[in-house]
Amino acid sequence: MDMIYLDTVDRYNELFGLETLHPLVSVIDLSKATKLPTHFTLNYGVYALFLKEVKCGDIRYGRQIYDYSEGTVTSFAPGQVVETEFATGIKPSAYGILFHPDLIKGTPLGRDIKQYSFFSYASNEALHLSEEEKEIFLDCLKKIKIELNHPIDNYSKRLISKNIELLLDYCMRFYARQFITRSFVNKDILTKFENLLDEYFTDNKAQAEGLPSVKYFADKVCLSPNYFGDLIKKETGKTAQEYIQNKIIDLAKEMILGTEKTISQISYELGFQYSQHFNRIFKKNVGYTPNEYRRLQI
Repeated sequence: MDMIYLDTVDRYNELFGLETLHPLVSVIDLSKATKLPTHFTLNYGVYALFLKEVKCGDIRYGRQIYDYSEGTVTSFAPGQVVETEFATGIKPSAYGILFHPDLIKGTPLGRDIKQYSFFSYASNEALHLSEEEKEIFLDCLKKIKIELNHPIDNYSKRLISKNIELLLDYCMRFYARQFITRSFVNKDILTKFENLLDEYFTDNKAQAEGLPSVKYFADKVCLSPNYFGDLIKKETGKTAQEYIQNKIIDLAKEMILGTEKTISQISYELGFQYSQHFNRIFKKNVGYTPNEYRRLQI
């Protein structure tokens, strides 16, 4: 099976036999596809969001399984590779949008695109929409489609970009709602995170592997780093990185006051490669260097 590099919007439309109205953006309705490849791999060079109008099967979050009949939104960003297989004899029902990074260059959306972290979520972290949310999603697509059918003028790029931004902002809101409605599952993941963080230091992993990363814990709970980070932020008000750093500072304080180890020993046991780095981080968080903190407490 060959990999298809999706470097243009037209390449996607060609694949499914759809019309291209604009070289940099396309609103997709797969029910109108005149060609239907059954198994293919796409290397995305564009941004894409799809609302799949199908009943989802079992979706697992932690140890819980949910059965959804709502529409499911999946999103992709340039650089992602996705393998897709359509069931034989079943025509897909999906609506979405593809847009090339060049479309948003020089616009507010171009500057802020990185804030839409859901583009880097894994497929099992998809967005599940209620009927009302689905209507809003489709209405945003409709507005973009109207602009694509309108003769290009001085306002076209701005209005298309603004409407895409509106769609992405709604998706951010829907994800925030999803984090809340899954809060009991999120608590389970937060508890796991706390236990894994404790184990990282009690098992001396820090000395062997260095400072713990967000990716390390995300992998342990089977989530993408972005989804994991957003979930922790929603639950605690702190980023996952801040949460990890707070743990390190708490442990450092205990070791500085409760042991006679040198600052270099403490920094090494906490996973720092250089004690100067540890001194800098500690002072930034506590207001004193580790040695000053020890002297003040004595």
